[in-house]
Amino acid sequence: MSGLGAALLNSLEMGLLLFVIAVGLNIVFGVLNIINFAHGALYMLGAYFGYTLIALIGLPFWMALLIAPLGVAVIAVVIDRLMLRFIYGRDVADSLLLTFAILLIISESVRSIYGSNIQTVYPPTLLEGTVSLLGSPYPVYSLFVIAMGLIIVAGLWYLFNRTRIGKIMRAAALDRDMAEALCINTRLVVTGVFAFGAWLAGVGGVIAAPMRTIDPGMGDKIIIESFIVVVIGGLGSFPGALIGALILGAIYGFGGRYLPDFNLLLPFLGMALVLLFKPTGIMGKGASA
Repeated sequence: MSGLGAALLNSLEMGLLLFVIAVGLNIVFGVLNIINFAHGALYMLGAYFGYTLIALIGLPFWMALLIAPLGVAVIAVVIDRLMLRFIYGRDVADSLLLTFAILLIISESVRSIYGSNIQTVYPPTLLEGTVSLLGSPYPVYSLFVIAMGLIIVAGLWYLFNRTRIGKIMRAAALDRDMAEALCINTRLVVTGVFAFGAWLAGVGGVIAAPMRTIDPGMGDKIIIESFIVVVIGGLGSFPGALIGALILGAIYGFGGRYLPDFNLLLPFLGMALVLLFKPTGIMGKGASA
């Protein structure tokens, strides 16, 4: 039971962390209809900004968690105004190529500034150590990741279903021309949505920093995992992002414990099965929800 309990907790932790990162990618696609390949680089920037504030400047982890994602969002606004605004309304392939170029630019810029060495960030004192949970010792920081993931899930649900801003975002996603006819500043909405998606990536980067090594290539792996999440859950679907992230988290949590030799293969196998039987994803367009 202790092994099963640990696998369950690891699955939940990984799934919720992937949700925090991948949901920004899904929101941007749902509203802007662009595939943001640079999302992984924005996640990496969140981790590096967190490292700079915590390890180099000496700010507390909690301050870094507030400031670093805002810095990522500011950079996203600059990217939107200087480059992305020219491709809105064009073929999705154009956004894929442009954002891939942005990914390379950011990655090489980070490599030039910080070097290629691996950097580390330690969790705050309050979140160090382990507790006994489900018959196994479990890191306190991992419980914090789970708690933050649940808070963000609840916050996003409230944003999209109970606030005027959320309704404006949904209106812009459904029919931008009609939204403009209703005097909604869709240009501001588009920039705000892209910045919000980047902010979520930055939050994920800061949260992941004490769990994973920080290096210029960390965004490459996470963008692949994020795409697996949105393919499984369905592009543009908020509940789909949660379902896809939890499924991928379970694949990692249980696969890593019971099928370690196939753990790298299992996520791609799961994505292939979804594409075979449900090409739109579990909650994607064309799914009943």
